Amino acid sequence: MSVTALAPYRVEAYNTAHASENKIHDGEVARRFGFDGGLVPGVDVYGYMSHPALQHWGRAWLERGRAECRFAKPVYDGDTVTVSAVEHDGGLDIAVESRGVPCASGQAWMTDAPAPPRLDEFAQALPPAARPAADERTLAAGTRLGIAPFRLTADFAAQYLHDVRETDPVYARDGLAHPGTILRLCNWTLMQNVVLGPWIHVGSRVQNFAAARVGDELTVRARVSDNYERKGHRFVDLDALIIANDRTIIARILHTAIYRPRQAADAA
Repeated sequence: MSVTALAPYRVEAYNTAHASENKIHDGEVARRFGFDGGLVPGVDVYGYMSHPALQHWGRAWLERGRAECRFAKPVYDGDTVTVSAVEHDGGLDIAVESRGVPCASGQAWMTDAPAPPRLDEFAQALPPAARPAADERTLAAGTRLGIAPFRLTADFAAQYLHDVRETDPVYARDGLAHPGTILRLCNWTLMQNVVLGPWIHVGSRVQNFAAARVGDELTVRARVSDNYERKGHRFVDLDALIIANDRTIIARILHTAIYRPRQAADAA
């Protein structure tokens, strides 16, 4: 069994969601939930975690790589984040540390050009004109969800690279979407379909099929695969396809969030 450590990657975390409808990213609200301040979004922490995978496998990982991420402790605005990666049995074991505390963990792999699912396996849906409150009924297993089509502009892509402090030149040079942007579409899928209180993204599993490009119109076809309670929290699992220009599957993502934290009643 071969184990090789890659050079650590360090980045200054930035909270891209200060003004988000999800007030878990607001310092005052987050402190009422027991945190030290507003949480840096998990999708951006995943963005930090994707850096060693890209360094290790190059652009091909964006086109057919696979990854998992799990978030255990918050990352806060302005803190230094250290991303460590260890090559292990052909993949990478990835860990995120901040303030001397393990915050996230995951794995990344390179796969052999997997066949994407058929588009017709996922029904298309658009957000409702009036969003209902998130609950066991509106996020019941089998519910179909989607987003308003999103055009990835050059300005949006450049701003995101700046915000996540990405240092790999491939994104700007080749006009490619960053993995954090792709994962963020799953957050939008929840937020555009139901009204949520403060909520927390806790993990994702990602299979890439193609690299999205600046200029692409991105959509999501998702279905709720589960809605359940664990330790007083209410969770939802989304099974989502990210699609470019109504024809190219970019990624399939299993996205897990606590949509109703157990602290919600006390923090209200």
